[in-house]
Amino acid sequence: MLIALNKPYGVLCQFTDRDGRPTLADLVATPGVYAAGRLDLDSEGLLLLTDDGALAHRLTDPRHKQPKTYLAQVEGVPAEADLEPLRRGVMLSDGPTLPVAARILADQPDWLWARVPPIRYRRDKPTSWIELVLREGRNRQVRRMTAAIGLPTLRLVRTRVGAHALDGLAPGQSRIVG
Repeated sequence: MLIALNKPYGVLCQFTDRDGRPTLADLVATPGVYAAGRLDLDSEGLLLLTDDGALAHRLTDPRHKQPKTYLAQVEGVPAEADLEPLRRGVMLSDGPTLPVAARILADQPDWLWARVPPIRYRRDKPTSWIELVLREGRNRQVRRMTAAIGLPTLRLVRTRVGAHALDGLAPGQSRIVG
């Protein structure tokens, strides 16, 4: 079984928490499934859950290089040239990243829901949206990569993992996809 979940901001990618924070158990009632990959507490979007270990391995193992697509709201207004380091790969504290596909979006996508709580608004700091497609998945990688090029990520939404996409799921909603 494979479940697509739109993980809201502030939900842990685990089923229990000693501190009483929101977890996947608050959103998914299907027994025996676990997250195939992770999204940080402050990241949103597509999370796949499965009861199939081999499938989870294919989806998450870096050797399979499943593309993962993210929308990042960043502080600043990049020019195309500003994204070139991402396209070549950047050096992070744990080594160089693989190159990513990166493009500037004209605006926040119309279909994107409002985040609760909203990101901080600073009148003197404009924000913009970029789309990134990665084929690896290090801890907080998108945030570290955008920070490395001077564009700190304020909001991060994963929209796709391999062939699986959000496709209209609202935050907290899930559906069986396989």
